[in-house]
Amino acid sequence: MNQNTKNKLLPLTLSFAVILLDQITKCLVVKFIPRLTVFADDAVIEIFGKYLRLIHVRNNAIAFSMGSGLSDGLRGILFALLPLLVIIAVYVIYFRNNEFTKLQRWAVCGILGGGIGNLIDRFFRPEGVVDFVDCYFFGLFGMERWPTFNVADAAVVVFGIIFVITFVFQVKSDRENNKKE
Repeated sequence: MNQNTKNKLLPLTLSFAVILLDQITKCLVVKFIPRLTVFADDAVIEIFGKYLRLIHVRNNAIAFSMGSGLSDGLRGILFALLPLLVIIAVYVIYFRNNEFTKLQRWAVCGILGGGIGNLIDRFFRPEGVVDFVDCYFFGLFGMERWPTFNVADAAVVVFGIIFVITFVFQVKSDRENNKKE
């Protein structure tokens, strides 16, 4: 196996790790924390008081519950089939592109792991994606609490930020190198 292939395959372990951690945590939440219903404060586990809590909610839409009013068929297409096609396309680009830095490869694989983690829920949990991390948001943007999320969501956001930052610095570096020539 050549070095280029190794550089592309090794970061995939991060995808698998994110998927595994995401699915294990979701299984634990489903098994041990009752689904939250209105006024069911006994189903909330406080980690750091009101600032960080574990709860069990289901989301059959996307971020901030956008799309919850769509029909089941349209939701299935938009929130399961379309993301599946995007994930496949990103994997194809990932393996064909030799321009990604090592850190960008790891970031892309972290994003893909998170995407697949939630996609598994979309296909195998008809009640919706399991969300369980609940954070106090100090009233910023008019929100008392940040929308509840899971490990997959966190991976997509964190690794997405890492990818964008490395991309910006790479573009800046490329511009500086072009000016020197």
